[in-house]
Amino acid sequence: MLARTARIHAQKRDDRRKLYSLDAPEVECISKGKIHKRYEFGCKVSLPYDGHTLSATIERSQSNTNVQAAEVYVDRGYRGHDHTGKAKIYKQDGRLKALTRAIRNKLRRRSAIEPTIGHVKSDNGMARNFLKTAEGDRLNAILAAAGYNMRKLLAAFLHALWELAGFLQNQLREIGKNLCRPGINLATFMAN
Repeated sequence: MLARTARIHAQKRDDRRKLYSLDAPEVECISKGKIHKRYEFGCKVSLPYDGHTLSATIERSQSNTNVQAAEVYVDRGYRGHDHTGKAKIYKQDGRLKALTRAIRNKLRRRSAIEPTIGHVKSDNGMARNFLKTAEGDRLNAILAAAGYNMRKLLAAFLHALWELAGFLQNQLREIGKNLCRPGINLATFMAN
């Protein structure tokens, strides 16, 4: 603790590796670019640069799913990609009119990830991290994503349960109609 205090006292304004917090040395100064709040202090969770990882990503996808990708839809970050395989690469650039309607729709579908990130941040606790250290930052991001996936699984399960309840209700209604017919004895109905 004394070493960190001495480091904070000795650091200058133009130093590169500044120490901003005594209890969390991994805290960084993040420039927000907004007028009312220019800087934020903490740790940023983000995806690594993926411009030259297209071949590795396609290979990993193929090994996970046992399906060879025929078409791959990417954004401008993949310009100059390193892929030399069989898959046809469609990049989103300014010339969408030259593409077919189906390909344009698939390229536009990519933008559906942005609301997903917003839901993970707002609904699953990724907006604020209460865990300490860099390991806590990583764990918080993983748990927030797992919570989002569990919420989707729960919604699918409840939908299937609702469908099953409707089916059973219809079956009971049919059985009730058959029981209420005149001349039906319950003992003979149950024997059939």
